Amino acid sequence: MYQAGWSKQEIAIVPRGHAMHGYGQWQQRARGVRTPLFARAVYLADEAGCPLYFCCLDLGYVTHAMRQGIVDAVRGEVGTAFDEASLVLTCTHTHSGPGGCAQESLYNMVTPGYVPAHVEAIVAAAAAALLAARAGAAASELVLVQGGFDPAVPVAWNRSLAAYNRNPDVTPRTPTDAHLALDRDMAVLGLRREGRLCALLSFFGVHATCLGSALRLHDGDNKGYAAAHAEGVLEAAGVKGAVAIFAQGTAGDVSPHYHGPGDIARRASIRGEAEVDYARRNGRYQSELALALLASAGEPVQGAIDSIFSYADFTAIHAAPAFAEGEQEAWTSEPCHGVGFFAGTRIDGPGMPAPVAAGARFLAKRLRQRRLRQLARYPAQEQAYFRRIYAAQGAKDILMEAGPKTVLGMALDKLALPDFADPVVAEMKRQARGGALRQSPLVPTVLPLQVVTLGALAIVCCPGEFTTTAGRRLRESVAATLAVRGVTQALLCTYCNDYMGYVTTREEYQEQAYEGGHTIYGQWTLAAFQTRFAALALEMCKPASARGHDRLTRPAPVPAAELALRSDLPVPRR
Repeated sequence: MYQAGWSKQEIAIVPRGHAMHGYGQWQQRARGVRTPLFARAVYLADEAGCPLYFCCLDLGYVTHAMRQGIVDAVRGEVGTAFDEASLVLTCTHTHSGPGGCAQESLYNMVTPGYVPAHVEAIVAAAAAALLAARAGAAASELVLVQGGFDPAVPVAWNRSLAAYNRNPDVTPRTPTDAHLALDRDMAVLGLRREGRLCALLSFFGVHATCLGSALRLHDGDNKGYAAAHAEGVLEAAGVKGAVAIFAQGTAGDVSPHYHGPGDIARRASIRGEAEVDYARRNGRYQSELALALLASAGEPVQGAIDSIFSYADFTAIHAAPAFAEGEQEAWTSEPCHGVGFFAGTRIDGPGMPAPVAAGARFLAKRLRQRRLRQLARYPAQEQAYFRRIYAAQGAKDILMEAGPKTVLGMALDKLALPDFADPVVAEMKRQARGGALRQSPLVPTVLPLQVVTLGALAIVCCPGEFTTTAGRRLRESVAATLAVRGVTQALLCTYCNDYMGYVTTREEYQEQAYEGGHTIYGQWTLAAFQTRFAALALEMCKPASARGHDRLTRPAPVPAAELALRSDLPVPRR
């Protein structure tokens, strides 16, 4: 039995024409609201008073600016005893939520720029929900139930099947079986008070991209509709203030849209209001499964709550050979985006046209060859950098290097592409020329890692988007390490605490599809996560007073003067 409470608070953002986050499309600008966006929170405390604060946001991403603001706000009310390791901050990954919420610059280019008012509204809503959940805590039973979608339920498909089939530890699937090339199981934590189900927390990985980039309204997409449906069912049964959280699992290569023969035509037939109906139906599938599973008694979750949290610089992590196929020199590098990232995904979010992508791949290969062939002509520091990124990035045709801030080797303000050719490129060049990007990072590089345990259950909390197999491997490696302290099961929660892109397996990475192109620290990124999470899990096996994990590393502050230059920028007219 835990002390538990739950609450939700609307995120009070007024759409004013800023681009939404997710598709990276200049034209996808928020002009109104179809469904409210919420911060949904659950609070738990064990018999010793050790807490867990869990908050899920109807947003496309979590950023360091959000998390730090929420930590400060909650600590201001709870006091200095509040430990940020006890806060899990995640999101639904709707692509119809506000952009402009990161102080790092790249994913804000389309917004354009950083929008402080968005972050302030998110912080206010999340803190209010968390504090209300804590204030409403009372004796409650926590149960875990698990079950899978029937194969006939059209809820999810693997969108990167060729990459998935490269993994030696999966059953290869044909294009007609893409719906089986993913984890179709859902894990649900249910909170019952006086025998009545009052709140739930679901983990199931599927992109919240039922709604496409042509729409102009804030919307919770499938996860938001799932939450609204489940809350409606519980409230109709007499529960006041029901809260249903539908968080993400291994969604990196999982689409809510059909993938298989005729998929492009089928996606093209779903437009406008049909997309809304499609999102609502997908959400209902998730809600109905969660509620059906919770109709059973479930497995009681009991025991102490524990949490551990640490940041790690992912630009130079040496992956342990045990996670790197025995490779002794498996390293990550400074972040690089491949052509596959800019080419997008066929169904969920197409990017640059195929001929342009082909040309970019040719130029990226030629640049790599020239650099390595003429290595001795470069200064020693650049020689080391080139060796490092090309060893780490492997098969990737690198288009953008986030460290030196270049595209195909050209500084951002010197890009040969004319401004009229692409508004995002024009904005990038404008910010670079104005001095807004000199010291500012394009993407996060110091990333948050977190593990939470509730008795014998562990929740592995990861930033970014993990593919099906990458997530399973990470979950299994953490569970194996924590077994000595009595953990019998581990769940994976993604999109936690910050956002930096994707994590594929090394085998999937070689395909260099969108997901591999967006695995920015290179082919050993998953191995690096496994290495660092295993080390964190080992520390968790020690008494809290004996743990020696890094508590000091933090992302460097973004230069305030540069941030000001790209904050509250004028948005394009209709």
